[in-house]
Amino acid sequence: MPHVAMVEYKDASPKVQEIYDEILAVRGQDGLSDFWKTLAFHPPTLRRNWNQARDALSPGALDGLTKEMLYIAASIATNCTYCTEAHIALAQRLGMSDEMLGELVEIVSLVHGASALGAGYGIGQDAAVRRS
Repeated sequence: MPHVAMVEYKDASPKVQEIYDEILAVRGQDGLSDFWKTLAFHPPTLRRNWNQARDALSPGALDGLTKEMLYIAASIATNCTYCTEAHIALAQRLGMSDEMLGELVEIVSLVHGASALGAGYGIGQDAAVRRS
């Protein structure tokens, strides 16, 4: 449950409605997620986070699906269930298959386990993995 009141489209200021319209258009969604409606209680935060998300997730050297899958991996790693679920849905709309998700989750699981082993045993970087 958010600690602040979510701002529904009909109750939003024209400034917030403009941001909402952009989110809906870029994301190709019919409705706004609770994330954006919660951030809208403070319009500068909504604008800043939307701009960053829009710019970071737009296709560039990496395509949009790859970027969404990276977002999923980071969300799993930071244990953000909300972000994980939201970006799985976005990635599926961009063509991510169940098999792709399975491989992604397997890699995140591998990193979690390997990181625990490396940290626990104090294993540092060595010449075999450094670039020359």
